[in-house]
Amino acid sequence: MGKTVVIGGGAAGMMAAIFAARNGNQVELFEKNEKLGKKIYITGKGRCNLTNSCDMEELLDSVVTNKKFLYSSFYGFTNEETMEFFSEIGLKMKTERGNRVFPESDHSSDVIRVLGDELKRQGVQVHLNTKVQQIGTKDGAFACLYLADGTEVQADTCIIATGGNSYQTTGSTGDGYRFAKTLGHTVTSIRPALVPMETKEAFVKDLQGLSLKNTAITILDGSKVLYEDFGEMLFTHYGVSGPMILSASSFVGKILEERPLRLRIDLKPALSFEQLDARLLRDFEENKNKQFKNALARLLPAKMIPVAVEQSRIHPEKKIHEITREERLAFAALLKGLELTVTGLRDFNEAIITQGGVNVREINPATMESRLVKHVYFAGEVLDLDAVTGGFNLQIAWSTGNAAGSCASEE
Repeated sequence: MGKTVVIGGGAAGMMAAIFAARNGNQVELFEKNEKLGKKIYITGKGRCNLTNSCDMEELLDSVVTNKKFLYSSFYGFTNEETMEFFSEIGLKMKTERGNRVFPESDHSSDVIRVLGDELKRQGVQVHLNTKVQQIGTKDGAFACLYLADGTEVQADTCIIATGGNSYQTTGSTGDGYRFAKTLGHTVTSIRPALVPMETKEAFVKDLQGLSLKNTAITILDGSKVLYEDFGEMLFTHYGVSGPMILSASSFVGKILEERPLRLRIDLKPALSFEQLDARLLRDFEENKNKQFKNALARLLPAKMIPVAVEQSRIHPEKKIHEITREERLAFAALLKGLELTVTGLRDFNEAIITQGGVNVREINPATMESRLVKHVYFAGEVLDLDAVTGGFNLQIAWSTGNAAGSCASEE
């Protein structure tokens, strides 16, 4: 019977430890926090969107970075198998719109609880409040771990599942990148991903807290379209957030480091420009004696009206019947394309995940073993892998964790 050590008690680390133990290995897991799964606890606003029940094609299409690398682990442990696994260890689940899978209870703590119970059942020795200082090697292979208190832990294989650099309050402080570099791996440049965006315009402060559903966004670099989406977004005191914006951040973060971009919001995506103009004509006819600022209640959310009026450059107290055709058409164009200047992303403390990490060219995609140091494996967010929102990033953790744990224990 071999011995496997796992560094990190998050999603990928717990999954790796469970499968290494199921293969008959003696497993020890080291977590520097006082409890397991600290980041799982806050995902999905504390509800934990643990996977997505879409088909494999959509699953792979939802990966932003290094999709091809994940073919092997995704097919080796699919989203269906993930749900079967959780069902078998006692988690009741439900599927919501967008195929997002949550615990039935809406409590992420239930996901952590069933994983913790399974670790116990499989005899995994969990060491909490225990920081790994460095990884020892001998003749190009893993030899031992050195803990912060100086203890040396011998084992046959080692799995690094330390997470990324996001939500640093949960202990994700980039230890894994340091271990990887010491072992000779390259780490690609890291940036926050699935993170809100900051904008230049002062009027966003007036819209703070306003959530828009069924809205379309386009992010442009000059005239080049970088990202388009339809769904929900939210205004904040510094800019914009919400599901669409978070997903967009993963595609535009790199360019934002160099220059600002334009965000165009279509407030009426269900209507063509002509249909919207016809609607404005009808609304204006019904309210022809009202002032412009008082005639928009059926068209826009209350918080949006003063901003739309100001941006339209039509005098707020102008009577509707005095508004010219040119002014009306310009107002329709504004509703179809309210523009904001995106100046950058929020920092790692607000990022759901990290983009960048251990270069996957140096990792065997079928086994998650390092191509540089034998018997060292990587799993989860420490790798240069990321996806959009909707349960896909946790699926990366489960699939790579399964591959690392299953293969490390076969050594």
